[in-house]
Amino acid sequence: MSVTSNQVDIEIDRKQVCRYIGYGADYKLPARISSLIDEYIENAHYLIEPSYSYVIRDIKRVQGSIVVIEDSIVFRSRAIAELLQQCCKVSVFVATIDNRLEEIACQLAEDGLVLRSAVLDAIGSSAAEGVAEFVQGRIGEAANGQGLIISQRFSPGYCDWEIGQQKMVFRAVGGDSAGIRLTEGCLMIPRKSISGIIGIAPPGSEVDKYNPCQSCDRHDCRGRR
Repeated sequence: MSVTSNQVDIEIDRKQVCRYIGYGADYKLPARISSLIDEYIENAHYLIEPSYSYVIRDIKRVQGSIVVIEDSIVFRSRAIAELLQQCCKVSVFVATIDNRLEEIACQLAEDGLVLRSAVLDAIGSSAAEGVAEFVQGRIGEAANGQGLIISQRFSPGYCDWEIGQQKMVFRAVGGDSAGIRLTEGCLMIPRKSISGIIGIAPPGSEVDKYNPCQSCDRHDCRGRR
């Protein structure tokens, strides 16, 4: 099953934007920065062109830290294998807000408007997360319609899943990459893009509660959940 779409309804999470800029939840923002964030959030939709694609594939085999899914796609990760050994299917997705917002943020930085650039960049990151959450919701609806449940989403670079595995993610979605391309170093262009997988399992598997961070002692990890 393959789905591609640019019909996405997202909202920018203001608290998330503040966190990306570097402000804690309890910090009282200066009036100028608070006003700037509100202004940019209100107008950001003119710069955001969300798009996504996902496929749902059967899991063929899980052995050790190796997962083989339909069409001979191979994922190599202990954490991902532990997740997918509980699942019957896996959804592989890519999502982006395109590059217009990033281009404007870069131009602001070149013009010396560093704060404005940082605010817009943070809004872009939050918007990309919003698209990924929207996709997760759609995948959840598709799974629920078959009496199945889904896991959290996991992306290459998380835990022991190496960033080089982006190649397998993009191979899995085939030609439906939502306009996103990979560099030789497996970075995504546009930069405000997210890729990953979501496990799909029978109810009662507790795959929705799977969190490898609970058994990891890297408490200073930025990706910790």
